[in-house]
Amino acid sequence: MATEHAIGIDIGGTGIKGAVVDLGTGQLVSDRRKVPTPEGGRPADILMATGELLAGLSDSFGDALPLGVCFPSVVKHGRTLSAANISHEWIGLPAEQLFEDAFGREIHFINDADAAGYAESRYGTAVGTEGLVILTTLGTGIGSAFLYDGVLVPNTELGHMEVDGVQAEKRAAYSAKERESLDWKEWAARLQRFYAAVEFLFSPDLFVVGGGVSKHHTQFLPLLELQTPIVPAVHRNNAGILGAASLAAH
Repeated sequence: MATEHAIGIDIGGTGIKGAVVDLGTGQLVSDRRKVPTPEGGRPADILMATGELLAGLSDSFGDALPLGVCFPSVVKHGRTLSAANISHEWIGLPAEQLFEDAFGREIHFINDADAAGYAESRYGTAVGTEGLVILTTLGTGIGSAFLYDGVLVPNTELGHMEVDGVQAEKRAAYSAKERESLDWKEWAARLQRFYAAVEFLFSPDLFVVGGGVSKHHTQFLPLLELQTPIVPAVHRNNAGILGAASLAAH
C-alpha cells in the first residue's frame, strides 16, 4: 500500500514555503520550496506566488494529493477575519474559495498557529498527551493553538489577551524582547505573567513553546515557575507545513 502523502503550504509575512509530507511519519518527502512573500502581501500577489510554488511541487507529485494551506489570520468557515504582517485587504475575504478557484482543487485553509499546534500533537512533543495542550508561538506576536485529546479547537488568540492592562504580545512576544533590548531574565518575567494568566484561566496539561526563539529555550523556560509542564516545540520551521498537510488529509 502506498504511503499517504499530502502537500502543506505555509504562508507568512516574509516567505511562502511548502513541501510534500509523509502523513505517517511527518517527514518531508520533497525538497522544501520557498518563495518570498510579495511586497505588501496583497491577495492577487500572494495567490500568484503560491501558485508558482505549488506548480513546482505538483510537477513531481501530481495534482491528486490533498492540499492544506496555513495563513497568518483567524480563519472561520474559509474566511480570513484578520491579517498579521500581510495586507489588510485579506480581512473578510472568502480566502479558501479564492485559493480553490485559483488552483482548481479542494484546499483546507487554516490559521498558522493552529497548524503548528496540530503538527506538535501528531508528530512532535505533544504526541499522546491527554487533556488540554496549549501551543504558543513567540515571534512578532504570540500565536496560540488549543488541542484537547489531539482535537484542534481553532482560532484562539491568546496574544491579544490583556495582561497587566496591555495586550500580552505587545510586552511578551519575542519582538518586544528585541525592541526593548531585554535580557533573558527580564523577558522571562514578562512571559511568567502571561503563562501564569493562561494557566489560571485554562488549567492546561502541557504548554508547548514554538517560534524561532524556542531553539534558545534553555535561556528562558527554566526561569518560569508554573504548575503546568512547559516544553519547546520540536518542529519549528516545518510545523506549519506539517500541520496544514495533515489537516488537509484528515
